[in-house]
Amino acid sequence: MKKYKFLLISLVFISVSSLTAQEIITLEKSVQLALDNNYEIKIASNYSLINSTNVAIGNAGMLPTLTATVVENNRVQNSSQTLQSGVVNSLDNAKNNSLNYGVNLDWTVFDGFKMFAKLDQLKELRKLGEAQLKQTILSKINAVTSTYFDLVQQQQQLKALDSTITISNQRLALAQNRFGIGKASKLEVLNAQVDLNTDLVTLLRQKELYANTKILFNQILARDTNTEFKVIDTIRVDVGLSLPELSALAEKQNPQLEAQIIGLRVAELQLKQVKANRYPVIRLNTGYNLLETQASLGFATATTARGFNYGFSASVNVFDGFSQQRNEKIAQLQVANSKLSIQDQNLALVSQLAISFQTYSTNIDLIRLEEKNEVIAKQNLAITLDKFKIGTITTLEFRTAQLNYINAIVRNSNAQFQAKLSEIALKELAGIINLN
Repeated sequence: MKKYKFLLISLVFISVSSLTAQEIITLEKSVQLALDNNYEIKIASNYSLINSTNVAIGNAGMLPTLTATVVENNRVQNSSQTLQSGVVNSLDNAKNNSLNYGVNLDWTVFDGFKMFAKLDQLKELRKLGEAQLKQTILSKINAVTSTYFDLVQQQQQLKALDSTITISNQRLALAQNRFGIGKASKLEVLNAQVDLNTDLVTLLRQKELYANTKILFNQILARDTNTEFKVIDTIRVDVGLSLPELSALAEKQNPQLEAQIIGLRVAELQLKQVKANRYPVIRLNTGYNLLETQASLGFATATTARGFNYGFSASVNVFDGFSQQRNEKIAQLQVANSKLSIQDQNLALVSQLAISFQTYSTNIDLIRLEEKNEVIAKQNLAITLDKFKIGTITTLEFRTAQLNYINAIVRNSNAQFQAKLSEIALKELAGIINLN
């Protein structure tokens, strides 16, 4: 039993000692690492860059196309020609060659303003990519911040458990001394030993959870999961949040709502492009071409032609099996769905803000209550310890006071953590990037 206790205490001492020697990483540095390294953010950034690259007048069809072509044909064949005079000309393995090359320009100068709607749509899609990137960044900052303060809470609990082990060791030493002088039974010593071992096991379990959370945190930061670090040991909760202010900010900068509004604009521009198909399409074309032909048999053995060509074409959709009406109706329904999505997102946002703010307010009240409970539990433990030393209370009463103190610390730490989570959730809904 003593060997087992010594081994557990040694493990705990080594773990706590290594914890205090580790480098402290701040929340600001953690967020910066996530922004620089996280794969989801990199992927979202690339998609946003794709949307930005697509914003070009050429991609909207406003610029002409210039094409250079070269076509060469060679034939070897047995040829025979019968003239009107009756003379027959024939030649085996007659060679016929033709070479056609040049450049041609085609330009759509009018398509019912479809190209302008297309360019505006590409710009809106760029904004949509930016909104989606912002949502990804906010979500990742939320994950970093939540996990960071989870580690803070766990560090606080490790310190609390370390304190209770110190107290349990004092209790065991007192029990052994009292047993040695005949003032206590062996049962009191055994109970103290069992409680100490229970506390050691609890501490080891807590350290296991702490280590696993650190691995998860390193994964979020997209770095080596075995990287050792230590976080700060305090949680500061912003107690000055206001629901009306958060609601006003959410209406302006919530990325999900912003994406829905942009989606409506994209749908409206798509409808405009569909309606443009009712107008005629006018295209200009010009080019410079050179044609060379050679023939072994015939009236002309060689022909050469070169020069400019130019013209225009116009087309209009007269009847396409009612596809135009069908496409317009579908585009109008997509616009209607986009408007409904905005209303739904607005309602969901208002609801989420109200629920999250209620949770936040409750957690703020719990912080004040649990802070008082911790102070009272600490005073109670100090009094109980003094009485236990002089033998005026039982070991059960002492153990109860000890557990009440530890539980009060844990509840206080958990209340601060839950309040911080509520604060983070509210700021994410409002589109606020704030590391305080």
